[in-house]
Parts: sequence; C-alpha cells; structure tokens
Amino acid sequence: MKQTADLRKVGLKVTLPRLKILEILEGAGERHHLTAEDVYRILIEQNEEVGLATVYRVLTQFEAAGIVRRLSFENNISTFELDTGDNHDHIVCLGSGAVEEFVDSIIEDRIKVIAQEKGYDLSWHNLTIYGKKK
Repeated sequence: MKQTADLRKVGLKVTLPRLKILEILEGAGERHHLTAEDVYRILIEQNEEVGLATVYRVLTQFEAAGIVRRLSFENNISTFELDTGDNHDHIVCLGSGAVEEFVDSIIEDRIKVIAQEKGYDLSWHNLTIYGKKK
C-alpha cells in the first residue's frame, strides 16, 4: 500500500487515523483544500471514530513531515493540501470561501526577476488573490 510506504518514509508510525486522514486528502479531488473540520466531518460520514483533536494532531504531524501544506487565508481558517512539490498560487472567493489554484508563467518569471533585482535567492513564494466570483 502506497500510503503505508509514504508514512514510513517520513518516519511516522502507521496508524489507522493517519491512514484514514491521508486517504481523505488523497481522494479529495478538486476540493482538496480541506480544513481539519472538513476532514473530521468526512471521517464521521465514514463512521470512523476519530476525534477532532486527533485530526488536528495528525495534520500538524503531516505538515512537519512535509506531507501537507498549511494555508492560512484572510478568514483566519487554516486549510490543508497535499504537498505535491509543485509551485502554484491561490485565488480565494470572499463570498463562498472557495479556494482555487492557478499557475501563471508570467507571474512566476516576474517574481524571480524581482527577487534577483532586490538581491535575493528565491526559496519560495506565496501569492493569494482575493475577490468575489461572478
């Protein structure tokens, strides 16, 4: 099972809550920016007996291990997404709270130029655009 190997590879013991939470994150599809409460709700729907505190603890462990990224937007709610190693940015709807990803090569190139002009070696960046979807 790939999930078991993924957990062991980052030094985490394989437990049922970790496997279930990783399964939820991997199967989230387009709606893959999930809060801890979203994950907890899905576990409840699946009749899994995992507490909300456990969900928070596991997501924090996943973040420390580099499995997930924690994203905090203006609404002060943390969402989590699998860390796929790619670089993408986000646009957030102020009406619904929906989060969409995008990649724009012009923005990426411009960010690299700005960092270079300012004398920085770019490690990473985080760009979030806020608006109301029409």
